[in-house]
Amino acid sequence: MGASLRYATLSGYLELTHSLGLDPGELMDAVGLDPADLATPDKWVPAARVARLLELSARASGLDDFGLRLAEYRRLSTLGPLSLVLRDEPTLRSAMDLLMRYEHSYNEALRIRLSEVNGLATVRMWFELGEPAPSRQAEELAVAALHGIIRQLLGPAWQPLSVCFSHTAPARLDTHTRLLGARVQFGHGFTGLILYAKDLDTPNAQSDPTTRARTDETLRSLGAAKGATADRVRDLIEVLLPTGRCSADEVARAMGVDRRTLHRHLADAGETFSSIMDATRAGLAERYLSNNRYRQTEISELLGFAAPSGFSRWFRNRFGDSPSQWRSRRTHLPDTWPTGERPNG
Repeated sequence: MGASLRYATLSGYLELTHSLGLDPGELMDAVGLDPADLATPDKWVPAARVARLLELSARASGLDDFGLRLAEYRRLSTLGPLSLVLRDEPTLRSAMDLLMRYEHSYNEALRIRLSEVNGLATVRMWFELGEPAPSRQAEELAVAALHGIIRQLLGPAWQPLSVCFSHTAPARLDTHTRLLGARVQFGHGFTGLILYAKDLDTPNAQSDPTTRARTDETLRSLGAAKGATADRVRDLIEVLLPTGRCSADEVARAMGVDRRTLHRHLADAGETFSSIMDATRAGLAERYLSNNRYRQTEISELLGFAAPSGFSRWFRNRFGDSPSQWRSRRTHLPDTWPTGERPNG
């Protein structure tokens, strides 16, 4: 079953498509979405359908910056109840922590990871849709939305050191430059932002410490955040897979516990080591196959398989396609208009 996201992700979609002379109802029908559901922003919808909708809309409009244009309609409130908490977080670091821990409350398909090295902070973003679907527009929408959230917290003068996209550059960069600044890179090894690590600890001028009780209540209403142990295990699996030494024993050793303790902590969180490893591999496989820079033999090694044939067998069992078929289906966008023709632009 694929991941879902809130209809609020499409905030502004009607306004944007109408302004471009498109029929939003026809476009949404083409990917199996009901336009009437846009009136219910808290309703959940398959993320892959939204990704396809954005790609179809970009093609129908002839604008390869469609996702960025849609981001201009985004507000912090698009995140739902979590937005109430983010406004009052004392620093960007604590706000980013909430965005990562409570991904499930606004977008089950989006992954955000933060790392710090040598005074720089890197925010990596990608989608795990659970099925092959083009995601260029969704990625640009997500990056621009996060860029906007950070500027809302730190002030409009803030700019990242670099905005990175793994896909190729569009024909025109006007919208990218206007919304994201001049430091936009394409064909990068990842999609996301690079900023000074000190920015993470910049005080949020909007923060109100007197709202802590309300904040705690809001977080409880969002459900339990992902378990810290499970998150740590996922991170270690990502690091250890390329070494060919990824096992429960190695992960437990890195965490300073024995294997039995690790399994007990994961069981308390409703997880198993094998399920986390399989899900982590699946997410990484989607990410690597979505980037044409990686050959399948490289991906096999990065995922810790002894041979490409083992990777291919595992992938087919997991996704129902061979890696090459999955990659081809993801990049291919068929004409699925209900009338048999593309909408008029």
